[in-house]
Amino acid sequence: MKALVTGGAGFIGSNLVISLANKGYDVTVVDDLSMGLTKNLESVKDKVKFYKHDVCDHQFMHRVLDQDFDYIYYLAAVASVADSVERPMETHKVNHESVVDTLEYLRIANLHPKKFLFTSSAAVYGNYPELPKKEDSRVQPLTPYAVDKYASERMTIDYGTLYGLNTVAVRFFNVFGPRQNPNSPYSGVLSIVTKCLVNDEEFTLFGDGKQTRDFIYVKDIVNALIFISESEKSNEVYNVGYGQQNALIDVIKMYEKASGKRLKLNYADARQGDIAESLADVTRLTQLGFKPKWGLEKGLAEYWDYTMEEYNE
Repeated sequence: MKALVTGGAGFIGSNLVISLANKGYDVTVVDDLSMGLTKNLESVKDKVKFYKHDVCDHQFMHRVLDQDFDYIYYLAAVASVADSVERPMETHKVNHESVVDTLEYLRIANLHPKKFLFTSSAAVYGNYPELPKKEDSRVQPLTPYAVDKYASERMTIDYGTLYGLNTVAVRFFNVFGPRQNPNSPYSGVLSIVTKCLVNDEEFTLFGDGKQTRDFIYVKDIVNALIFISESEKSNEVYNVGYGQQNALIDVIKMYEKASGKRLKLNYADARQGDIAESLADVTRLTQLGFKPKWGLEKGLAEYWDYTMEEYNE
């Protein structure tokens, strides 16, 4: 099987590429390394074809797509919400226009992958208070990033229903795990907690720590992506989380137990605009037959073990 992964050197993308390559897929990666790192793919560098290139170069992408892939995983994006606010037009070209151009080329070139999978975000839900978030809940994208994610997932589904492509979109909740960069401005909170634990640094906790999130380990995310892409069902949107609501302070305590260390906490005022509660309804995904393998506590323990291996090299 041939798979194309755009953004394949990034956090989630690299974990996906490694899993696909180890399963025997013929994997091609396109990543401009503006956020991704080649070292993320070090373990499979001899198994994958890598292009350091911008997905906004449409002619280049068309030549790549002509290789006629069985599966296309579209993860390329400017993942920083703040960046999308500062540079809305530039990020729009990556987060929306490149996606639509890829879909359009599949249509006009009469290419029919077994599945085109677009990765969206729980950010599309915004601040509406209803919980849990269902795929047909009201959306309220509040930033250019969220607007582009929602628009691209709708185009993905509509290209499927209108033109007979096998498409699917997934909305990630709070993903954590290996290869997440704690130094970037859009880091996941648990990657920052990990860095602070390793270095015995102080972690700034905004608010009282009771804000809730639906954290999910990246290996369960990867398994879900492969499971969804290989399923026969198309033209659907899926939440990808555990369907569990955990207070951040409780997750920190779990992580302290896994690491055997205490986190130095500095409490600060809650940040304006931070969402108080988040929870995915994963009924649609579980009805498809997917079952997570790791879970939160096991994922935290494995993440810490991986971090220690990297730290001691």
